[in-house]
Amino acid sequence: MCNLYTNKSTVQEMANLFGKPATYGFNAPADVYPQYPGIVVREDQGQRILQQMTWGFPRHATNKRTGKPNKPTATNNARDDKLWTIWRQWFTDPAQRCLIPFTSFAEAEGEPGKMTRTWIRVADQPLAAWAGLWRPTDEWGDAYAGVMVDATTELWDIHDRMPVILAPDAHDA
Repeated sequence: MCNLYTNKSTVQEMANLFGKPATYGFNAPADVYPQYPGIVVREDQGQRILQQMTWGFPRHATNKRTGKPNKPTATNNARDDKLWTIWRQWFTDPAQRCLIPFTSFAEAEGEPGKMTRTWIRVADQPLAAWAGLWRPTDEWGDAYAGVMVDATTELWDIHDRMPVILAPDAHDA
């Protein structure tokens, strides 16, 4: 799933939706790929803040040929059926939950070598929120990952997983 999403909203539009003044010193990137910066909404000392973070938790592997560590790669999505295992530390701590504002996300469709992007958006939410987890990292500073669930029947032909898209009245949870 989702290795690309867009956020065509301005920082001010995100601040308006999530009830925060736009007093932040960064621009909202339009296209977000793993290991790229994206905007998240999280809680800090009882207040919502908008923060720019790296998309994906660092994952370390060792080169099988040399035995030396590879550069970290990004684990950008957390499957809902794994939240009580490898993601438990962040999932069970409400302070490590975040909202990922987006306008659409892309899925690859077609035969290998001839794939195209199918863009999916929430029809009644021009700016929607995807459930996420965040944590500080030594490698990239603060980083986040999106939570994924089984796809709805409408999307099943495109991909078997999709983001946990939250209704506006669920943002506080």
